[in-house]
Amino acid sequence: MPLYAVRMDVDLPADLPGREELLARELAYSQDLQRSGAWRHLWRIAGQYSNLSVFDVADNDALHDLLWNLPLFPFMRIDVTPLAHHPSSID
Repeated sequence: MPLYAVRMDVDLPADLPGREELLARELAYSQDLQRSGAWRHLWRIAGQYSNLSVFDVADNDALHDLLWNLPLFPFMRIDVTPLAHHPSSID
């Protein structure tokens, strides 16, 4: 399956009504995706409300659906980079 590097920058208002419930839904959804193997890696970008992730999904449409369903999606700027195997990689 194709791999995608995805940067997500979050701009969530501190005074958003229902903020805690929204964050709890985001946590549950993201951890379910990690357990399934679709969300392979998740790293915080130091000093920012941002992350860099690697997704392993069937195709562009599957990635779109997964990202669209993130509870925080309306508060994110998302950049997607499709990945290809590097010929010098030992993996």
